[in-house]
Amino acid sequence: MPSILQAEVYHVGSRAMPLRGVFPPIATPFDSSGELDLKHLRLNLERWMATGLAGVVVMGSNGEFVYLSDREKLELLEAARAGVPGDKLMIAGTGCEATQATIELTRRAAEIGANAALVITPHFYRSRMDSRALVAYYQAVADSSPIPILLYNMPANTGVDMAVETVVALAQHSNIIGIKDSSGNLVKLSEMIRSLPTDFQVLAGSASFLYPALALGAVGGVVALANVAPQACVSLYESFRAGRLEEARQLQLRLLAPNAAVTSRFGVPGLKAAMDLVGFYGGPPRPPLLPLKEEERKTVRSILVEAGLLSSGEQ
Repeated sequence: MPSILQAEVYHVGSRAMPLRGVFPPIATPFDSSGELDLKHLRLNLERWMATGLAGVVVMGSNGEFVYLSDREKLELLEAARAGVPGDKLMIAGTGCEATQATIELTRRAAEIGANAALVITPHFYRSRMDSRALVAYYQAVADSSPIPILLYNMPANTGVDMAVETVVALAQHSNIIGIKDSSGNLVKLSEMIRSLPTDFQVLAGSASFLYPALALGAVGGVVALANVAPQACVSLYESFRAGRLEEARQLQLRLLAPNAAVTSRFGVPGLKAAMDLVGFYGGPPRPPLLPLKEEERKTVRSILVEAGLLSSGEQ
């Protein structure tokens, strides 16, 4: 098992970990029988790590983490850590419904070598997940975690939308270093950034608003499209950082349709189909998710071609 000593270690209570750049929430590969396909994970990681990506998020929403057993989660983390070099970050999605379960998985992820943990809001009892409950939950996790914690706001999937005041309260904890916000609410995002400590790092949760989020003060993004088009997403980020704003703006506009195809329009099955089309291994989603129908797959292909992410002669 890879040791945490093989990756760069950031101590609890420090916000020194830089989250600048683009991170794909990597798809979890399954074979035709529905089992983890760690061989193709390794091959995908080799290609991703050869780009300018800052690292990866393992077991994010696009990693079908809710469909993984406890054993599979640990196997996936171990295999990913082996494929992510020490100069790039591996962030582990460790959010569970119960506080203690999240603490236990976060500790195991740290032992395997995760640099930080991305913790989604608990949501099964969402009517009770008010600010008081969320603050208590995240503070308990952060108190017990040997690695820094990132908040994860994903209201489209969870039905829980963290209030700005809740994020600001949690930002006072020295072991909570940032947030991935996938709400797409730019007014709320700007209010959040305005109200947060300057060392608290905000990551855009979708390539659909990466450019405006960077303009507001986000330090980077955790974006599904980076599974399919890592260099295009990195180029958008780098163009913005270099002050080539028109170039970044044009890239943002060009990536809107493919981003929608692999997120809101076709979801994880669309993401995996797009990965297959561009030469990564997407493979089948895990049931009850179903692969795209042929007509849907053709639509995804056309969108990728129109965006310049796939030549018309490929696949």
